[in-house]
Amino acid sequence: MSDQTLYDEDFVAWSQQQVDALRLAARSGSNPLLDWENLAEEIEGLGISQRSALGSQIKRIIHHLLKLQHSPARNPQRGWQNSIIDARDEIEDLLDRSPSLRREIAAEIVRQAPRAARLAIRNLGKRAEVDPAIVGRIGATTYTEDQIVGDWFPPEPKPSKQPSPSAE
Repeated sequence: MSDQTLYDEDFVAWSQQQVDALRLAARSGSNPLLDWENLAEEIEGLGISQRSALGSQIKRIIHHLLKLQHSPARNPQRGWQNSIIDARDEIEDLLDRSPSLRREIAAEIVRQAPRAARLAIRNLGKRAEVDPAIVGRIGATTYTEDQIVGDWFPPEPKPSKQPSPSAE
């Protein structure tokens, strides 16, 4: 595959290939007028930003899936669902540009899940929707790659039976 084809078909793979080539050229001392190491670091940073974007979207999906799954509130659910759909679309765009990122999805899910759980607990806490049992369930919830990037949504939680507010 030519460099131009790889650049067009998988930006992350191309950036890693270029980083490796620049570092090899730097070690061999060819074309000393170029700042090979800094060039390599900058190109490497481009690939890192793509990976970071993938992780950010995965975290957003997990965060909102957790809220959908564990919040009894009905009003914000449509917004959470729309956010998940948007994040999945962003991931699809990233994978179209850099298919090699697909092999990093599972690791990003593992990396982002605790962060997303903390966000969900914090957000639900602001809505007075957390208790120790919910915190435990959120912390124990895991999702597969298909659930994250596919069309899956959790079933709606059953409304909790909360006592009616008494007049005081």
